[in-house]
Amino acid sequence: MPRRPPVEPAESDLRVGSPATHAAGLPAVLSALRHGVREMGVRRTVKTLRMVNQDAGFDCMGCAWPDPAKRHHAEFCENGAKAVAEEATLLRATPDLFAQYSVAELAAQSDFWLGKRGRLTHPMYLAPGATHYAPVTWEDAYDLIASELQALDSPDEAAFYTSGRTSNEAAFVYQAFVRALGTNNLPDCSNMCHESSGVALEQSIGIGKGSVSLQDIEAADLLIVVGQNPGTNHPRMLSSLEAAKRRGATVVAVNPLREAGLARFDNPQKIRGMVGRGVQLADLHLQIRVNGDLALFSAVNRRLLDADALDHAFLREHCDGVDALRAHHARLDEAAVLAATGLPPEQIDELTRLLVASQRTVVCWAMGLTQHRNSVATIREVVNLLLLRGMIGKPGAGLCPVRGHSNVQGDRTMGIYEKPQEGFLERLEGALGYALPREHGLDVVESITAMRDGRVKVFIGMGGNFLSAAPDTAATAAALQSCRLTVHVATKPNRSHVTTGTAALLLPTLGRTERDVQAAGEQVVTVEDSMSVVHASRGRLEPASEQLRSEVAIVCGLAERTVGDRGNVRWSELAADYDRIRDLIAAAIDGFDDFNARRDAGFVLPHPPRDSRSFATPNGRAQLTVNPLQVLQVPAGHLLLQTLRSHDQYNTTIYGLNDRYRGIKAGRRVVLVNPDDLEALGLRDGDTVDVIGEPDADGTERRAERFRAVAYDTPRGCAAAYYPETNALVPLHSVALESNTPTSKSVVVRLERVGAERNGPKPRP
Repeated sequence: MPRRPPVEPAESDLRVGSPATHAAGLPAVLSALRHGVREMGVRRTVKTLRMVNQDAGFDCMGCAWPDPAKRHHAEFCENGAKAVAEEATLLRATPDLFAQYSVAELAAQSDFWLGKRGRLTHPMYLAPGATHYAPVTWEDAYDLIASELQALDSPDEAAFYTSGRTSNEAAFVYQAFVRALGTNNLPDCSNMCHESSGVALEQSIGIGKGSVSLQDIEAADLLIVVGQNPGTNHPRMLSSLEAAKRRGATVVAVNPLREAGLARFDNPQKIRGMVGRGVQLADLHLQIRVNGDLALFSAVNRRLLDADALDHAFLREHCDGVDALRAHHARLDEAAVLAATGLPPEQIDELTRLLVASQRTVVCWAMGLTQHRNSVATIREVVNLLLLRGMIGKPGAGLCPVRGHSNVQGDRTMGIYEKPQEGFLERLEGALGYALPREHGLDVVESITAMRDGRVKVFIGMGGNFLSAAPDTAATAAALQSCRLTVHVATKPNRSHVTTGTAALLLPTLGRTERDVQAAGEQVVTVEDSMSVVHASRGRLEPASEQLRSEVAIVCGLAERTVGDRGNVRWSELAADYDRIRDLIAAAIDGFDDFNARRDAGFVLPHPPRDSRSFATPNGRAQLTVNPLQVLQVPAGHLLLQTLRSHDQYNTTIYGLNDRYRGIKAGRRVVLVNPDDLEALGLRDGDTVDVIGEPDADGTERRAERFRAVAYDTPRGCAAAYYPETNALVPLHSVALESNTPTSKSVVVRLERVGAERNGPKPRP
């Protein structure tokens, strides 16, 4: 049945109501069904949603939250249903679309409009000097890419990006191809999200992954959820928190915004939740100022040390650094702590009391901790907290960095990393049978800089929307436009596809929902969730077009054309039968022994701190670290902005233009500001403002135009707005120390009224 894309609301349609006080329930079910039926129709919606996260079905392409041992027949959340509908849509972006609209005309449209054109159906080529994309054969596309790569003076003049939806099998052959070419330029979306977590955890406990299982979450007696909005970003986590609450757990939310999902959860899988009698989740909400988390955990750790509320046996047997940490925190400036956090000391004392009483503590966090200049130090201080209390390698306790994309953790496990360790390369080299480059490659920020400066000439993106995900939109756009060739493997059109190099290719790929049939028969792929569980995924729908190829087939076809067979690798054989890829993975990567035999049942990868309280640090012991407190100073008349998602959004994909939980309808260009700050700045709720960030080196202003100022419950001096609209305000040079992650949660801005208009709703009472 032909379907029409939705009509995009006008700016004047934007409405602001009261934020929600609870999440999910019947409204979530109705929203999921509405999105599904609109995109897929009734029969396709039922057929597809019943296979999400099931043993014989496909892994949700949304978040990486683990599946429970006992699956519900509807094992998906509202936003998972939206993600499925977005991929399994009946809308099609055929060559007719690209014949009708020039690249310039497409670039003038919104991200929402572009995404709602539907699934790409044919390989498309933008020739040098052309105004429109035109169809191209797969063979010609491969030849174009191979000739550009082979013509480079060095393989380091190409960058190969990966998004978190790529399967383990596709990620493995991708990095094998890139390294066969001779470079480690493998930037990926981890560089922009949990890189700070990986760096901090590697330094502290010797492995860059979280230490908990789903069973640990549900068995904990204290869960601290920091810088995270589970109700929107990974709603299935709410079911686990509900299970923990019903067993008597205490939940503490640490967040500048009051998030509906952490207030009350109406579980839509239960009758009680459907009738609006849910469970209060957060027993304590610490409404911390943006970037105040290092100060908070430093203050808590000082209190634990002063009270001698420590696991001395664990520290003695497994840890170094407690004396240095004690000396450091003895000098902690309490006034600086209160200024940074904005919290009364009584709340910090209450959190400490809960920690002292807890026998099983889990700390969960997401982007609210990872995207600041001091993010690595902050996460190390969280690790300090759990080490002091002996809460690693213990049932119901541990570290839980919540990954935001389905297989982002698996991609890194497969070798999608610009700074591979020598031990990993040695084992990989033995499995592949050819020499691998040792020089470290470029991460996302470094790749943008290199493209801008002409040192990288070819950009290839395996999924994702690089331009809309990256910081400093103008700089990233200029970087892509400086390339000789940009290539995107994608399911749907997005902003990156219309901001091109001299030449550009769009290569349409299968989605998670679709059957993948190769020469050896129907194929299965695997993913790794946020808690190191590897499991299979099988698409069930017929492909959106006969022209689609799997990511594995695309990579292997390009590799065969560019570098040819070498060592133990025969690219056509890998594309024909993914079992052969898994055999190589089993030989190359720890924990994947007998991969094909264990694929369908699933298995947990080893995690030494969790499994045996052993730590792969240089001296074999967990490291307590000293992290000096630096309070971010915001100039008078400015605010500290955090960028975030709306509820109708997943990463850069815009499902709709509502944020039900924050009371925003039919628009996205809003900036949430404390009412007292609005008054102090001479503004009113409803004013139209430009949001202005730090200027470029040449004095050019970073400006995000025409936002509705919304009076909202945020800490004084802080603000929030949606990305990618505000990514333009994040300077390319503003990154986290050690991890090089863009500081998208610490953006200093000022607001400038547009004219003298007051064209919005009156101030709330």
